[in-house]
Parts: sequence; C-alpha cells; structure tokens
Amino acid sequence: MRKAKKIKLFIGLFYVLVVGLFLYFFFSKFSIQEITSYDFIKQNRTYFLSLKNSNLILISSIFLLLTILWVFPLLGFGSPVAILGGFILGKWIGTLIVVLGLSIGATFLYMFGNFFLKDLVREKFLNKFGNLEIKFRNSEFIYLLIYRFIGGIPWQISCLLPTMFNVKVKNFFFATFIGIIPQIFLAVSIGSGLEKIIEENIEAPKIIDIIFSPDIYLPLSAFICLVLISIFFRKLFYKN
Repeated sequence: MRKAKKIKLFIGLFYVLVVGLFLYFFFSKFSIQEITSYDFIKQNRTYFLSLKNSNLILISSIFLLLTILWVFPLLGFGSPVAILGGFILGKWIGTLIVVLGLSIGATFLYMFGNFFLKDLVREKFLNKFGNLEIKFRNSEFIYLLIYRFIGGIPWQISCLLPTMFNVKVKNFFFATFIGIIPQIFLAVSIGSGLEKIIEENIEAPKIIDIIFSPDIYLPLSAFICLVLISIFFRKLFYKN
C-alpha cells in the first residue's frame, strides 16, 4: 500500500512538472492575446497545412508520438487531441493517427498500471466494478470492445480498470483501437470542419455560423446520438 501511494505521488508530481514546463516555455513565446486571436489560428492553420503537404509522413509521425505521450505519461484524454488531429491532418488520416496514438498510449498506461497499481485499483474500484469480472472471463475481447465503445468512465481510469481482470495486452490494444473509432472519428470530423471554416473565412465567423455549418452540425449531431446510444448500453453493461 505504501509503495502504491509513493507511485501515485510520483506520477502526480511528474505530471505537474511536465505540464508546468510546457506552459512556461509556451507562454514565454506566445501571449494569451496571441493564441486567442483569429489571425494567430489562421496563420498556424496555413503553416500546418503547408507542412502537411510537404511532408505528411513526418508530421503524422510527430503527431502520433505526441498523442502517445499525451496519454502516457501525461494522462490526457481523447477529445482535445482528436479535434486537433482533424484540424491538422484532416478527417481520414487524423482518425487513423489519433486512434492509433490513443490506443498505444492507453496500452502503455494499462501495462504500467498492471505492474505497479493493480492492488490500488482493486482496492478503489473492485466493489463498484467487480461484477464485470465474470463478463470478462466469459469473453474477454468482446466485453473489452463493448467496454471501450460505451465509455462512461474517465479515460485514465478506464485504462486502469482492466488490470483487475488480468486481460491480455493484445486484447486490450485491439479492443481499444476498434472500440474508440466511432467517437474519435466524429471528434476528428469536427476538427476538420473547423479547419475548413477557417479556410473559407478571412474574418472570424460568428458562433452561430460555425454551429450551423454542415461540417460541424452533422458530426456534432451524430456524436450526440452516439452518446445517447452509449448511455443506453452502458446501463445494461454495468448492471449487476
């Protein structure tokens, strides 16, 4: 128990340190006024577009690596990186890179948790999620796939809970990869839609114009429907 607390403290301090250093170096180069201005966003959109067109493999590889690090060790979650991926890489390549990066990062986090935090996870969550153990034993991959698809648990915790059931690493990776595709594709589509809107508008568009753009409201509506569907299946899946 004492060892688990030390590890938890170390992770927390490491996370704060990395985020603090990033913010320090970022804001030493850019002010809040700059990064919130439409011109700043539009100029960087042009920069990333030219970089993508000149060397797609390089920027995709960099984004993949940063996505992995965003999940582990930085303990980030999927939506921000998915929207950014759509904005920089486009709908299809963005989906592939983001899904792959999140899956690899989540698998690293699972492996880390399985080695260091298993007892802590069981202590904190076994009473609440212990009923899933029988389901995972009956069909590990299928229930992992459903578990990933319906979500409903904070991303970081959802990566650690399967440590209670000793699931295979390959099953965890592929279930994560397939299970998160629908929601990540829709989030990436929103990011791609924002990039298209910025391309077509010299001046900052109104919020209402952004929301009612087909490139935004169609994936956003689909995302809301997906959330409602997942809530319905969530009640069945986590039912005792």
